[in-house]
Amino acid sequence: MSIATIILAAGASTRLGGQPKQLLTHNGTTLIRQISDAALSLQTGPVIVILGANQNQIQPELIGLPVRIVQNPTWHEGIASSLRVGLNTLADEPVDFFLVVLTDQPYVTADLLQQLISTQQQTGRGIVACRYGEAGHLGVPALFDIRYAPEFMNLLGDIGARKLIKQYAGDCAEIPFPLADIDLDTAQDVATWRANS
Repeated sequence: MSIATIILAAGASTRLGGQPKQLLTHNGTTLIRQISDAALSLQTGPVIVILGANQNQIQPELIGLPVRIVQNPTWHEGIASSLRVGLNTLADEPVDFFLVVLTDQPYVTADLLQQLISTQQQTGRGIVACRYGEAGHLGVPALFDIRYAPEFMNLLGDIGARKLIKQYAGDCAEIPFPLADIDLDTAQDVATWRANS
């Protein structure tokens, strides 16, 4: 089974004052490098990194990694455009599933991504998503059957995987990931994270 990973790293981090959150460090490693290493360690298929804003600053962090870097020239349109770019890159490849991951969830690990894959193999569902806390919503990181790719092509703006997870709840399994609630959109988010990590 071939599983691609699409890493969404094209945003401008505007709420963080323009400082690229992809370059924040965790345990001495930038977040973009950390998530790329985790995806590569799965050894399940191609790893696609979508860059846009701040590409010239971020790309050097990926030197030496066997990832495919793809520029999204319309990154300012929102996350849906990066998903389309990533899936278009995979259009001619024999991929069965694809993982969608972000760079601003610092506690995503290779083990978590493997858990998504294992859950799919156990349940046979077309989608496996992460449950954010006990009563929280379902979201990314998430694994999708490639048959959902055309659905992603119809998304617009800042609407991403969460909409499809909700829309196809009957085909969705889940794993718990309470730390998914920690993302790094603002300086306060980063300060709180650093104080607790």
